[in-house]
Amino acid sequence: MGRQTTARPPLVEYLVDETLMEPIVTDLLGLESGRSHESNLNNFIEFWHRLGYDFVRFEQALGFPTSSLDAPDTAEGSEKMRSWSDEHGGTITSWEDFESYRWPKVSDFDFSSLEYLNHHLREGMGLISCHAGGIFENVSSIFSLERLCFLLHDDPELVQAVADNVGERMVEFYSQLLELDRLVCVLQGDDMGFRTGTMISPEHLRQYSLPWHKRFAEMAHDRGMPYFLHSCGNIVPIMDDLINDVGFDGKHSYEDAILPIDEFQEIYGDRIAVLGGVDVDVLARESEDGVRKKTRELIDICGARGRFAVGSGSSIPSYVSVDNYLAMVDEALNV
Repeated sequence: MGRQTTARPPLVEYLVDETLMEPIVTDLLGLESGRSHESNLNNFIEFWHRLGYDFVRFEQALGFPTSSLDAPDTAEGSEKMRSWSDEHGGTITSWEDFESYRWPKVSDFDFSSLEYLNHHLREGMGLISCHAGGIFENVSSIFSLERLCFLLHDDPELVQAVADNVGERMVEFYSQLLELDRLVCVLQGDDMGFRTGTMISPEHLRQYSLPWHKRFAEMAHDRGMPYFLHSCGNIVPIMDDLINDVGFDGKHSYEDAILPIDEFQEIYGDRIAVLGGVDVDVLARESEDGVRKKTRELIDICGARGRFAVGSGSSIPSYVSVDNYLAMVDEALNV
């Protein structure tokens, strides 16, 4: 937040895939897994704590019904299925679909995992959370990206109705999440860009998505905590909106092929924290020494400027090796 400087930038991470987390928990930390949901949550806390993070990040979603495409994860050691949004066929394509849509109820949502983490954190740790998926991600998944693009022209009132229904439920979700006394930050994920621009026009994002983010930011700020954004892709066309109007306090997710984090910091670093930055391509394909070199470069450049936390450019997916992930963490801790 820029209120003080530290000799070592703190660690930050958005998500660590369970394919990596499991062997670290069992082989490196020596913990037993799979005994119960409660013991797995305890292991989750230990993972973040013993790897040097001063927080636990955990997210859950209300579960808006969407259409997805599923396939087995091809990463070595992974036994899970991967899901992708169906970009061509959504669950709402008309007002008739809207009227019959099964909107999730916050009153039915189980907050017990979040509450357990909140009450069992190690001393000095905080909880970082969010509703899994932001306004754009949920709206585009409900419609499908292709259908959304058509409806932005053909029926903007339907787009507004769905965005408002998603937003209202997320407000209700945050009203309860923000009651957790160890919650220290909302790090909201909402991927709004791709390699060369925003997924839909900046004007449409300003109309349908950003007003809800501003509402969530106000709710977090009213509780005295920052509101951070994780958004993949090129969202430079709306960065001034995100900082000046919405009120985001930090930005996460960077890709060297779009705008490296050190260049982003040069432009925006006096107004917003920069989080992460070790490109996932580096983590996935470089040697351990290459990962350490990149991590050190970012600490030397961005850490010296301040308002910086070091971690991956996006997340730690299943196809990153445990050794490369630990090399980044170890280099970051040994400053």
